Amino acid sequence: MRLCIDYRELNKLTIKNKYPIPRIDDLFDQLVGSVVYSKLDLKSGYYQLRIRDEDIPKTAFGTRYGHFEFSVMPFGLTNAPSVFMDLMNRVFREYLDRFVVVFIDDILVYSKSEAEHEVHLRTVLQILRENQLYAKFSKCEFWLEKVAFLGHVISGDGVAVDPTKVEAIRDWPVLRTVAEVRSFLGLAGYYRRFVENFSRIALPLTSLTRKDQKFVWTQECSQAFETLKERLMMAPILSLPKGTEGFQIFSDASGYGLGCVLVLQGSVIAFGSRQLKPHERNYPVHDLELAAVIFALKLWRHYVYGAKVEIFTDHKSLKYLLDQKDLNMRQRRWVEFLGDYEVAIQYTPGKANVVADALSRKYSGQGSWIEAHDERLRRDWESLGLECVARGESSVARLNWIEMQNDLCDRIREATRVDEEFQPFVEEALKGQGSAWEMVDGVLKKGGRICVPQFGKLREELMFEAHFTKYSIHPAECQKPGGFLKPLQIPEWKFDDISMDFVRGLPRSQQGNDAIWVIVDRLTKVAHFIPNRKEDGVEKLVELYVRNIVRLHGIPKSIVSDRDGRFTSKDWRLV
Repeated sequence: MRLCIDYRELNKLTIKNKYPIPRIDDLFDQLVGSVVYSKLDLKSGYYQLRIRDEDIPKTAFGTRYGHFEFSVMPFGLTNAPSVFMDLMNRVFREYLDRFVVVFIDDILVYSKSEAEHEVHLRTVLQILRENQLYAKFSKCEFWLEKVAFLGHVISGDGVAVDPTKVEAIRDWPVLRTVAEVRSFLGLAGYYRRFVENFSRIALPLTSLTRKDQKFVWTQECSQAFETLKERLMMAPILSLPKGTEGFQIFSDASGYGLGCVLVLQGSVIAFGSRQLKPHERNYPVHDLELAAVIFALKLWRHYVYGAKVEIFTDHKSLKYLLDQKDLNMRQRRWVEFLGDYEVAIQYTPGKANVVADALSRKYSGQGSWIEAHDERLRRDWESLGLECVARGESSVARLNWIEMQNDLCDRIREATRVDEEFQPFVEEALKGQGSAWEMVDGVLKKGGRICVPQFGKLREELMFEAHFTKYSIHPAECQKPGGFLKPLQIPEWKFDDISMDFVRGLPRSQQGNDAIWVIVDRLTKVAHFIPNRKEDGVEKLVELYVRNIVRLHGIPKSIVSDRDGRFTSKDWRLV
């Protein structure tokens, strides 16, 4: 237990010491190649630093036992961490980034061999003696192959989360107030670099902390809460960067957030993610994917600046970004930013290797790849509430088949049991005797159809899945009712929806072209007139389409055509 005085009023009048507190992630990067560790913790660290005589009265406080003043630095002063950090850095300046890591009153000594560690440890202890800084022996640990430091476990394999901290997250009770949500996100967010798409998973919880947001604990919140706990319990060991050759960044964007993964020589270094800002939700897909790239470079600038970096994205038009001439102001700023880095943007289709949750978990604790058939299908499973379950002899077995599980029926069954409006119908169904209602496996039915209670967002989810997802079933053209044709919906963004047709029968040009492919944006009416030949096949049209449309505007959401045979062919659909 530590005595901490409420110095808030004094802190308001204090000129802030701007001495920087180091980033914990940066401290770990220097541990590459180390295998032996010792940890020292100073005894009541702040109390080992005297206060100037003229400042002693400022620390005064009163109790029922009398009036007291501190002659040493107390806890609670705004400048205490910065002043003590400055002291420790000056004391160990000669050995920082060589074999000593210092974070306020915590000291880590690391070495590449036991013989080397003996020299390093003796040096550190001698410095503490010369400067009259005292460690608490009961909190010190020596000659370890694995050490818990600043909430992480450090070893020769890399950096992992501290199991004692994760146990606290695992046993965390259901959140009932905004303050509890902030507390949970604060601890979980400390380990966000270990969780892929952390911000996307935590979105339902962070939404509860917004100003003027009513606290309503929904099923989405409960699912996000449990998913975060599960991901942290299964957090991988992240490798430490060895050199600067072979950096790769895998970036992705969605309508909710940006995500990226930093990889070096096949080993995962860190995960990164953040939620979209309000104005970013209006960005077209092309700009969102580019924003994910910029976010990754800013996040890991200290790793990749001055190094060659390969950036992999599933948005093909980004590959031609640096060759485009027609850019908006935002894209120009980002292209100028990219000029400071040695980057090569590569297109990776959905069927290529993707980063999954099993990354960097194999027997040796190093990074590994898991191959997925289609990244887009995986996202659809997540949006539908389905789960991928690996079956094998061990938790690190290769994922070779999947089992999809949906809790929809269980949710309908539970809603039927607790919904008060349904209870009279349930009782009637249980009586039988020619009732129109019937209970089948805990589900209420009428006329053979399932009755869904108005419970939470259950009905809305069913309507969305039935009418708006890729797997919904709709009547064929022959079943649609006759009548006047309805106008197409007005697009929301330029080049989201385009129309195309051919102008044929023209005189042949010197280049051999005798047709014009007209492609028009339905919102702005901007048109592209692409010369081509009447006999050009699908492969040639795809080449022209990528060069003139995808490269400049990205991939549109929909295309309106006169059902030309080349547009309805299997090859065009594959594109």
